[in-house]
Order: sequence, then structure tokens, then C-alpha cells
Amino acid sequence: MINTPKGMRLQIGIFGRRNVGKSSLLNAVARQSVSITSDVAGTTTDPVEKAMEMLPLGPVLFIDTAGIDDEGALGAARVGKSRKVMERADVAIVVAAGSWSSFEEELVREFEVLKVPVIVAFNKSDLAAPPEGVVEALAARKLAHVKVSALTGEGIHEIREALIRVAPEEFVASGTIVGDLLPPGGLAALVVPIDMEAPKGRLILPQVQTIRDALDNDAYCLVVKERELRDALDRLKTPPDLVVTDSQAFLKVAGDTPDSVPLTSFSILFARLKGDLNVLVEGAISIGSLRPGDRVLVAEACAHHPIGEDIGRVKIPRWLTQYVGGELKFEHLQGQDFPEDLSPYKLIVHCGGCTFNRRQMLYRLLKCREAGVPITNYGLAIAFSLGILERALGPFPGALEIYREKCR
Repeated sequence: MINTPKGMRLQIGIFGRRNVGKSSLLNAVARQSVSITSDVAGTTTDPVEKAMEMLPLGPVLFIDTAGIDDEGALGAARVGKSRKVMERADVAIVVAAGSWSSFEEELVREFEVLKVPVIVAFNKSDLAAPPEGVVEALAARKLAHVKVSALTGEGIHEIREALIRVAPEEFVASGTIVGDLLPPGGLAALVVPIDMEAPKGRLILPQVQTIRDALDNDAYCLVVKERELRDALDRLKTPPDLVVTDSQAFLKVAGDTPDSVPLTSFSILFARLKGDLNVLVEGAISIGSLRPGDRVLVAEACAHHPIGEDIGRVKIPRWLTQYVGGELKFEHLQGQDFPEDLSPYKLIVHCGGCTFNRRQMLYRLLKCREAGVPITNYGLAIAFSLGILERALGPFPGALEIYREKCR
């Protein structure tokens, strides 16, 4: 892995009406031509992303969006894509130019409801000052605001300073994957199957990130395939402090790992890192309430081409069907797509979300909670359907307590 994954970057969305200079502002902040600009309203159609390093924040991702006020059938589609960006933005820059109305107020209010920090950028300040009284009102509400000109460069430094001030604490002090589960100098045995779906010449993102996290926390890693785990453990002078497996190999790894050694999966680690482990555990327990004919949505964050025994399209449906004892109706989606209406589903099974940022996963959990639809993730669903979830939750006492209480 050379570049920081998108899901680990601070994602900064740029929103506003058409022709207020959103794309020009992005180009000015990035110091390069990222988005196409013109005097024609609606030049930006699809969201434009620019990954860059911004010290001291580190890796960030700017997302330029189409005007939220776009019109017509095509405009509505553009607005829909811009609103999808709202679901994953860690910080929002709301751009205005020469005016401020209920439109901008409502946009700011939406981000406040989502608990997304907002910076108001009054662009084109070389042509017109912000409306009288608006700056004072924003200051009274303690909302960050900057007068800026993408043309002259005025306020660009202040935009960067504002981003540092409002960056969410969970990004600045990002969580650990296994660091808190291992003592300094501890050993994690990572079980990494190499099959048809393993990317050629490299490991998948959760595996790479887990290795790096262990090293960052002064721990050791032993990386083996599932067939070599038992022999590797026999060669150790002392047992590892933790075994982490790909969820697809849960049964074999559980059989080869002594009961005294904590065991979990990469997917369960990411349930904690990217979302809310307790909520996702409750979702896994709801598998016990599924009945033949129920509809189950399987959601994947990345858009890969499925081959062979694909985990989301073949293995999980097979395990859940065997557990339920009858056919379930499975639907699948990938990437940024997520249904507005979740009511038809009895369960949503999500991937680990390694390419999502945490805010985007939490947004999906919130939508499921509002709809009253349980949601879990791949690793938790597999462990529950195979009857080993209690053991897989051993490293997480709080989640384990929820499991035991719900399953009494």
C-alpha cells in the first residue's frame, strides 16, 4: 500500500448553490487545477475528489459537489449524488457568494443535525462583501466562517486554519485496530487465506492496516495461512496474545487455536473501528429471528468483481440459509448505493467497510436504527451462523456481555 486509503482520510465536502465558486475554491486550496471551472452554472456534475496531505491534519480528501440547487430531471440526479457526499463528509464547507438566505441556513442546519462541523466560506469577496449582519450572526452561533476569494487567494490560509480547528476529535485521535488488545511486545497471529479472491501480489486492506496498527503499538505479527496455523503455534515458545482470522476460515482456525488464546476476525475488528460493535452484535443476534422467505440485503463498500466462492454473494447466503433451514431472499449492492427505504428487509449484512470512513458507516447504522431494521457485518454474521460468536467476542467484554444477555 503506497497511498493512504480513502476511508482513513479526513473527508471534506464542499457544498452550496451553483456558480458560487465551489470548484474554484477547491482548486485554490489544492493549489492545482482539480475541478473544471467556468461561468456557466452547473459545470460540476459528478462529485470530484482530490486526495492530498494537509499538515498537521495529514491525509485528507476534498470532495467538490454539484450545486444543491440544481434543477430539472438531470439536476435532481446531480443533487442526489451531492447529498450522498453529505452522508460521509467529516467536515462541510458551505460556500456562499454575495447572498445568504434560508437555502444556506437549511443546508447548515442539515449538517448540524448530522453533527458534522461546518465552515461557511463567503467566496468572491473581491466582488462583494458578505450580507450585512450575517457574519455577526454566525459568530454568535460559534460557526466557523471565512471571507475568501478563490481568484486572489484571500482567505485560503484561513480556510486551512479553520479545518484544523473543526476537525473531529475521533479523526485527530483515531482509534486503534488491535493496539489496545495487545501488550507492548505482544504477539498477534494473523491468519490470511490465499484463495481465488485474494488480490495478486498483495494483501487486502484490513490485513495491511492491522499489521501496521500492531507495529505502531510496538507489537509483533505472525502472518500465516489457515493450513499452517497449527504448526506455527506449535513452534512458538509461548502462545500468541491474540489470533485474528479472515472470517471465512473461522471454523478451522477456531479448531486449531487453543481455548486459552483470544480469537477474533479482521471483520469484527473493523466492526469496532468503523462502526458500533455493540449495535452490530445485536444485529447478528437477530439472525436467530430470520424465517424462510425473509429479505436480506448484503451491502459492500467497494465495487469489486465477484469471482468463484464470493463471500457476499455465495458463502454468507449459504451459511445463513443453512442456519435458517430454508431459502432467504438475498439482494446485493455495492459502493455508495444504499436504499432510502429499508423497511422491506429483515436484516442488513454489511462488509467491514474498510474503504469507508467511520462517519459513513455510522450514518448507515443510524438509518437502519431509524427504520427499525437490524444491521450486522460479515464477520459477526458468519460467527453467529457457525455458532462461534461468543468465542469471537472474547476480546471485547462489553460486546460479549450484550451477546450473553440477549441469548439467555
